[in-house]
Amino acid sequence: MTKWLKKTFVTLVTVLTFGMFSPFQAVQANDEPVEKTSKNDAFESKQSQSVQKEKFDLSYHETNQKQSPKQQFLQTAIEIGQQQSWQKFGDRIGPVIENEFETIILPKIEKAIMEVTEQFNDEDIQHLTISQKPGTGKSEKIFHIYNEKTGKDIIRFHVRRDLRPLEGYWFNFHYHTFHDHYQTHHELGDIFWDKNTPPNWPH
Repeated sequence: MTKWLKKTFVTLVTVLTFGMFSPFQAVQANDEPVEKTSKNDAFESKQSQSVQKEKFDLSYHETNQKQSPKQQFLQTAIEIGQQQSWQKFGDRIGPVIENEFETIILPKIEKAIMEVTEQFNDEDIQHLTISQKPGTGKSEKIFHIYNEKTGKDIIRFHVRRDLRPLEGYWFNFHYHTFHDHYQTHHELGDIFWDKNTPPNWPH
C-alpha cells in the first residue's frame, strides 16, 4: 500500500468511526500477517472457556432428557472433570502437559467414571455429584465424585509429583475408590515434566 493510500485509509477510518477504532490497528491489520496463536494462548482460551462453563449449572437434570440418568451423569461428570483439570494445571503447567493429558490420561479418566457409573442404578446415581474445586499448592486432588446424600466419596482423581533419580519430575495420574477405602492407587499414566521442580498448583 502506497503512503498516500495509507494516509487516506487512516483518515477515513478515523472520521467514519469517530475515533473509536485505532488508525494504528487499522493499518497494522492491513499490512501485517495475523500472528499464530501460541500454545499458551490456546491453553488460556481453553481455561477461559472452562471458567465460563462453570458459571452454568451442569446438573444432569438439565441435560438432554432423552438420555438415561446414567448417560446424563456420565456426560456431566466428564465435562466438569475436564474443567477441574484445566483449573488444576493453571497456565504454567497446563500448556506443557496438555497434549499428553488429552490423549493418554483423559480417556482413562472417562473409562473409570463409566465403570463407576455402571455400579449404580438410575435412582442412586441421581445422588452422585462432582466436586467443584481442585486442590492447590501441593495437594494431589483434581476432582472427586461423591454421594451428596451420604457425603462419602465414590472415586477420587489425583495427580502426584514424583522425582525419579537421574530422570527428573513426572506427574503421576491415578485414582482411588471407596471399595477399598481409597488405599489402592489405580494408575492412569505418567507425564514427564522436567528436571527442574514444577511450580505448585495455582490457587
